[in-house]
Amino acid sequence: MKKSFFFVLVLLYFSQNITFAQTQNLLTFQTDDAELQIAFYKPDLFRVKIGNEIQEEGFSYMLEKQQWPAIPVEKEESQSSYLIKTQALKLEIDKNTLAIKVYNASGDLISSEASNGAGGYYQHEIKAGISKNISAEEHFFGFGERMDFMDQKGKSLSLNVGRGLLKPHIIGAYNILEANYAPVPFMMSTKGYGLFYHTSQPSEFDLGKSNKDKLTFEAEGTYVDYFFMYGPEFTHLINHYTDLTGKSPLLPRFAHGLHVGTYSGGTWGHEHLTSGEYVVSLAKRYRQKGIPFDVLHLDSTWRLFGKNGGSGATSFEWRETFTNPKSMFDQLYGMDVNMVGLHVRPRFDNGNNLNLLDQAREAGHVYPEENNKGEFVNFFDDKAVDWWWENGVMKIAEIGAMFLKTDEGSAFGRQANESSKTGPTSAAAKKLHNVFPVAYAKAPYEKFKEHNKMRGMNHTREGYAGIQRYPFIWAGDWPSEWQYYAPVIRAGINMGLSGVGYWSHNMGGFEHDADPELFARWVQFGMFSPVAHVFGMDHPGYKEPWNYGSEAEQIFTKYAKLRYNLIPYIYSTAFQQHQTGVPIMRALVLHHQEDLNTYSIDDQYYFGDQMIICPVTTKSAKTRVVYLPEGKWFDFWTGKPYEGNDYYNIVTPLETLPIFVKEGAIIPTQDDVLFDNKKDYGQITFEVFPGKNGSFELFEDDGISEKYMDKNYSTTLITSETENNKTQITLHESKGNYEVPTRGIVLKIHSSETPQQVQVDGKVFSKSGDTEGWSYDSAKKLILLHTQKTSNQNITITIN
Repeated sequence: MKKSFFFVLVLLYFSQNITFAQTQNLLTFQTDDAELQIAFYKPDLFRVKIGNEIQEEGFSYMLEKQQWPAIPVEKEESQSSYLIKTQALKLEIDKNTLAIKVYNASGDLISSEASNGAGGYYQHEIKAGISKNISAEEHFFGFGERMDFMDQKGKSLSLNVGRGLLKPHIIGAYNILEANYAPVPFMMSTKGYGLFYHTSQPSEFDLGKSNKDKLTFEAEGTYVDYFFMYGPEFTHLINHYTDLTGKSPLLPRFAHGLHVGTYSGGTWGHEHLTSGEYVVSLAKRYRQKGIPFDVLHLDSTWRLFGKNGGSGATSFEWRETFTNPKSMFDQLYGMDVNMVGLHVRPRFDNGNNLNLLDQAREAGHVYPEENNKGEFVNFFDDKAVDWWWENGVMKIAEIGAMFLKTDEGSAFGRQANESSKTGPTSAAAKKLHNVFPVAYAKAPYEKFKEHNKMRGMNHTREGYAGIQRYPFIWAGDWPSEWQYYAPVIRAGINMGLSGVGYWSHNMGGFEHDADPELFARWVQFGMFSPVAHVFGMDHPGYKEPWNYGSEAEQIFTKYAKLRYNLIPYIYSTAFQQHQTGVPIMRALVLHHQEDLNTYSIDDQYYFGDQMIICPVTTKSAKTRVVYLPEGKWFDFWTGKPYEGNDYYNIVTPLETLPIFVKEGAIIPTQDDVLFDNKKDYGQITFEVFPGKNGSFELFEDDGISEKYMDKNYSTTLITSETENNKTQITLHESKGNYEVPTRGIVLKIHSSETPQQVQVDGKVFSKSGDTEGWSYDSAKKLILLHTQKTSNQNITITIN
């Protein structure tokens, strides 16, 4: 055996018709048929390029970090193969075919390719692809915002941004099999590995459909570029993928509350009814009814539809029905709305007074098209972005707009969804089509972040690999019909499995009048989505909760308040998402990939670590079947215990969303608020479901700035342990650089019996008081304990 190490600059070996070279972090194998390049980014993450004409590396909109430092690897050579080793993996590369086998550190084969012909690589006419072997027990997850299935084994997929082209809604635009608003060419196998196909071209995946033993992926080109990563846990794979494509930054804390969208009184065909007064009255009504909300956006009818692109382009000129937009913004912010934004599309247009399209064309700030002078903002050009910001967006930002809703990014490089207009269709534009939504979202996210002097936020429809860096995304314009409700849930679950955490949808649906029952059920799901967003096009309902009957309004109010109570839990989970890539909304399989029962469950999901949410998706349903994974679980509402790894038929009255929390769960909540006041939390309540071991880490920072990226935050660990009828709960000292105030603490501890004694730090605690002491609620089977805590205290509560 010959052995070399990674830091050796260049070594050449000749065996039959293969040459090998190693230069820093690049290992190159050349045969008469193809060139293979392998670069390790981590011991369990490497990049593969293989083909006939491998191009030099260029800037990638998909990757956050373009260059990675070299890491040490070992190479061994035998007569038939090369062995490449790291601490975590061993690669065996066939000298004759370049076929790759990947083993883990224990020597288990986790991925392989055919060892005949050109191994896994193939070229077919204008497409290049890879074929890998599938084992019988493998299943596949990911691929972006899929509405069709969760487990994609045995399926074939086309990944190309869009939702369907000018077909009747029922078979085209609203075909859940065709919907592809946010495809992501990333997948995870239950064998413990993940693949990220690094291409902006439309791609095809065949996951055992054509041949049950083969996985293939291909796109136009002369070579294939992909990343291979090993977990084996799905959570580790998502961490790898988001290390490559970017971790989601934190949204402002207030953006974890409710977002309200409005057509300002008049959607398409009713534009004459729009006004700033309608928007102000809408906000006042939410406040008067005691329904909390923090973010508001005005959809397309705020702006004058231009002379060239109509509703599909942006003139940045206010519709004449808005007599004083600045006063509108001032009044909204005077009611403590934390952020107001406006809907745009990516084309320039000329209005009555502004001729931005003509100016942009003359200055060269539109993307060139084959058959006209161009209309799209060239978001791939920094100078064009600057011009768009200074001459277009600043006209609304300087009077109060703080973010954009960036719509119809799919129109670039192909026919638009909403019209017969086509954008650029050159080969270069086609290659950029999938990443255009990323560049489109990036521009306002970064510009507004600088202008607002706070964290960025962008609300966008389309996405691709890397879109999580410019949150957030919404699921598109799905009608208010029962048949689309469950697929939207599935889309959110799949999005989380694809590295995108901040995701939303139009709760209640978008078009068509909503059945009040559907509205109520969809709202329950919406308030337990990563971003809670209510908005609709139905005139005159507009998904304003009081328009669907008193019961629907009561349910909306109940769940909006509950979401705001849970913001300490949601915000802490969002920070976990920022650190690890693991999303707020999680498929059950993400935490239970060995449990076959979870592979097909696409209407339940984890909401953070502690909760499982089970939306009711059937009209007039009185019950629904729920699957609870291994462990012990409690009904969130009643505290009733359930043993896991089993199915249950749960009674589901309209006002109740089935929610289960795991044994040991600790859920922090805040008191009722109407909006986020940008101050520290006041009193915090921890709801404790005792178990063998439980923990939660509460994250706190200023909620507005990016100082958390420099570790200017604090975390407070809360732990619990129950054994032999004794429960011990510890509120640990807060750690970090952010100063946490002294505050009141309430513990709600689920217990079927009255405790004999409660001790705090070894001293018997009195049974009394709202600020200090404890009591037992026999009806709710809750121990209620009140105390005070400073940031540097450790407090231990013992309950016998």
